Amino acid sequence: MPEAIQSPTPSGEPPKLSVDRTPSGLVVHLIGEWRLTRDLPPLAAIIREIEAARPRTLKFDSSALRGWDSSLLAVVGRISQLCRHYKIEQDRSDLPEGMAALLRLSETVPENEGARARPPAVGVVTEIGSEFLGFVGGISDFVAFFGEVSIALGRFVVGRARYRRIDLSLAIQDCGPNAFGIVTLISFLVGTILAFMGAVQLEQFGASIYVADAVGIGMVRDMSAMMTAIIMAGRTGASYAAQIGTMKVTQEIDALNTMGISPIEFLVVPRVVALFLMMPLLCIYSDFIGILGGAAVGAGMLGITINSFVSEAMHALTLGGAVGGVVKATVYGVIVGIAGCLRGMQCGSSASAVGDAATAAVVTGIVYIVVACGIFAVIFHILYI
Repeated sequence: MPEAIQSPTPSGEPPKLSVDRTPSGLVVHLIGEWRLTRDLPPLAAIIREIEAARPRTLKFDSSALRGWDSSLLAVVGRISQLCRHYKIEQDRSDLPEGMAALLRLSETVPENEGARARPPAVGVVTEIGSEFLGFVGGISDFVAFFGEVSIALGRFVVGRARYRRIDLSLAIQDCGPNAFGIVTLISFLVGTILAFMGAVQLEQFGASIYVADAVGIGMVRDMSAMMTAIIMAGRTGASYAAQIGTMKVTQEIDALNTMGISPIEFLVVPRVVALFLMMPLLCIYSDFIGILGGAAVGAGMLGITINSFVSEAMHALTLGGAVGGVVKATVYGVIVGIAGCLRGMQCGSSASAVGDAATAAVVTGIVYIVVACGIFAVIFHILYI
C-alpha cells in the first residue's frame, strides 16, 4: 500500500503493457512506472487478444512494475471488467497488496443497474416543441431588449445618453464607407442575375425592354434593402456580437455597471444609431449599382443601350416604391444592430462563447429580416405601394 501514495517522479521506465499466451491462458505483464503524469499505453491490443483467444484464465504479472497510482488501478479494473464479461478466471496474486485490496473494495458493491444507461431518446414532437419554445423565448428576449434600446435611444435624442462620440464616428465609418466594397459587388451581381433571369423569359415574347422594369422594381422595392441587410448581418452584426461578447468575457461590461454607466447607452446606442443612419444611404447606393448591373446584361445580351435601360427603369419606378425600400432598409438596419448587440450581451464567459454569439447574431438577424420582409409585403400590398 505505501507504493500507491508515493509522489510521482518524471524519471523511470515509462508504463508498458504486454501479453503472452500460455497453455493455461494469458499473462498480462505490467511494466515500468505508472503515473497520471505519463502517457498511458493503449488497451486495444490486449482487448483484441482477450476477445480472440477467449482464455480460461488471465494472470497479472507485476514483477517489472516500478511504481503505480490510480492510473494503473483504472487499467487493471478495465481488464477485470472485460474478464467478467467473458467469464474468464483472474489470477491477481501477483498484484501489489494495496491494489488488490482496492480492486476488491470497488467490486464489493455492484454498480446500480442502468447507471450507465444512455438518456432516453427524444421524440420528434418533443424536439419540434423545444425548438418552437426556444424561438418564442428568443422573440421575447428580442422584444425586451428592443424596449431597453428604445428607452436609451430616447435619452440619446434629448442628449442625456452617456456615450463617446468617437465610438459613434467609428461605428458610422465601419458600417458605412467600409461596407461600400462588398455592397457594390453583391448589388451588381444581384442586378445582373435579375436581368439575366428576366431576359431569358421576356426575350421569347419580344419584350426585352421590360427587363429594365423588372430590375428597377425588384431592386428598389425589395432586393437592395434585403441584400444590403443580409450583408450587414453577416458583416456588422457578427462584429457587434463579437466585440460586445469579448467585453463581457473580459468583464468590461461589469466594470461599466460598477461605474454606474449603462452598457446599453455606452455600447449599443452608438452601433444602432450608426446602422440607422447608414442603411438608407447604402440602400440607395445599392439601387443604382443593381440597375447598372442589369444595364450591363441588357447591353451585352439584348443590345439595349445603358441610357435606354436606365431611363426605362426610372420610368417604371414610383416614389412610394422607392420610399418603401428605404424604409425597409432602415428597419432592417435597426434589426441587425439590435440582434448583434443582444447576442453579444447574452454571450457566455468563455472564448468559444464569443464565436457562438457571432453565429447566433447572424442567424437571428437574417431570420428577423425575412420575417420583417414578409410583414412589409402585406402592409405595402394593403397600401397599394
